[in-house]
Amino acid sequence: MGRDKALLEYRGTTFLGHLIAVLETRVDPLIVVLGHHADAIGETLPAGLRIVVNADYKSGMLTSLQAGIRALPPGTDAALFTLVDHPAVQGATVDRLISQLAEQQALLAIPRYGDRRGHPVIARRSILDEILSLSPDSSAKAVIGAHRPETLFVDVDDAGILRDVDLPEEYDELVSP
Repeated sequence: MGRDKALLEYRGTTFLGHLIAVLETRVDPLIVVLGHHADAIGETLPAGLRIVVNADYKSGMLTSLQAGIRALPPGTDAALFTLVDHPAVQGATVDRLISQLAEQQALLAIPRYGDRRGHPVIARRSILDEILSLSPDSSAKAVIGAHRPETLFVDVDDAGILRDVDLPEEYDELVSP
């Protein structure tokens, strides 16, 4: 992208600001994991957030996910995680994921729009522990894929779960009217 995705403007705030607004009333605690330019990004965040700095972020995305999992309070049964470059998810989607997982015995809840899966993902403690045990050159996708039979796919009417913004053209498409 050439610049920090977390600070890209979106709906009157930033990617990260929008995700915080969507999640802060739905997820407790809300943990924000920062890596590259952590100080600059951290300065833009509201007071009171739980911020974790992943000093090992250059080793890959998995290390940030693991840092967030390690920051969870003891006894946490499940956690929702998402990526900052997926800012378009709707609050109703998060609500639906949370309520559906609460009603089911699944280990994972993943939103699905049409036949495509997206973000955010909710994982129960046993999955989080498996992710923690991975080496930095691994991927959480391997753990998630291994538990497909125990995964609840939640159909949503939210194409935002699929909007991964990695290129300037994708950003322009996201923010154009």
